[in-house]
Amino acid sequence: QVQLVESGGGLVQAGGSLRLSCSASGFNSGQTTMGWYRQPTGNPRDLVATVTSSGYAQYADSVKGRFTISREATRNTVSLQMNNLKPEDTDVYYCYAKRAFSSTAYWGRGTQVTVSS
Repeated sequence: QVQLVESGGGLVQAGGSLRLSCSASGFNSGQTTMGWYRQPTGNPRDLVATVTSSGYAQYADSVKGRFTISREATRNTVSLQMNNLKPEDTDVYYCYAKRAFSSTAYWGRGTQVTVSS
């Protein structure tokens, strides 16, 4: 059974930094993608950043230049360094994992990020 456990998040002032981490168990080998989404209240989850097992990273336009995603493939962990945070980054952030060629996506329980102005 795949489990994603997030850590990090919290409250920070605008311009500050936070780091999110996610560790996956029961999810190893093969081509995979891990990353982060966030979900505004009442809306679908939006991509923040993802990275494949081969190192290809994608970012939402709104976070480019401020957020950096990294991955330790051997430990099945993915981290998101968030710098220069803005109030509009306030959201619940969800860890995401998916195997290539599979339609099944796995999600963490979410971690709250709050940026005060």
